[in-house]
Amino acid sequence: MIAEIRAELIKQRSTRTLVLTFAAMVALISLAMVVHAFGLPVAMLGPRENQLMVLGVGERLSVLFGAMFGAMVVTVEFRHGTIRPTLLAAPKRSRLIAAKVFVAALAGAIFALVGSTLAIVLGQALLGSRGIGLALTDTDLWTLVLGAGVGGCLWATIGVGLGALGRNQVPVLIGISAWLLFVETLLVEENSSAVEIGRFAPGAAAAAIAGMGGDTLLPPGAALVVLVVYAVAAVGAGWLAFERRDVH
Repeated sequence: MIAEIRAELIKQRSTRTLVLTFAAMVALISLAMVVHAFGLPVAMLGPRENQLMVLGVGERLSVLFGAMFGAMVVTVEFRHGTIRPTLLAAPKRSRLIAAKVFVAALAGAIFALVGSTLAIVLGQALLGSRGIGLALTDTDLWTLVLGAGVGGCLWATIGVGLGALGRNQVPVLIGISAWLLFVETLLVEENSSAVEIGRFAPGAAAAAIAGMGGDTLLPPGAALVVLVVYAVAAVGAGWLAFERRDVH
């Protein structure tokens, strides 16, 4: 198992996937913070709930990129055909999936910690440039950062499971992006009739762990349990598919 993890770490360090994904995340979060901070009226940026929504952009986008990276840890191998030599070197597929989960979860946590911290630091500076004081407490900020780290870790794990289940990189990445950016947004809208179901969705659970959503979403503890269940189910389904399918 240690050998498989070491091989996965070397593989990720020696390819551009990790660096490019991380750079894209930083660029998109920075752009989103500028758009939110300068695109909204000053009156809207003053209340605590609205500031939490704006600074929470870092959590939402970093969780998305963590999930995408988790999926790419698997799908890149199928896309470029490196899965064959990988399985020759590590024929026990369960160990290979476990190693990929470990590396992806670690990267997902780092993505989310960095992304949420960047959003807070940059957002606070941008709000200050417009004369808007920070209404969030230190507890709010720590919950946002640490909760994002947990959410990023678990969503990267989900990404590995979905990547192993789907194999085809483009549909998997599009599916993850569409779900987190569009489908769940509709499900958890305050006036949505589906909000009671949407609060149990995996993206909503990650947001709740980070202290966002107020009474609309689950309590953080319950959200953590829900997201762990999703992660275990996704990895389990991906592992079963990976074990049973032939590699061509």
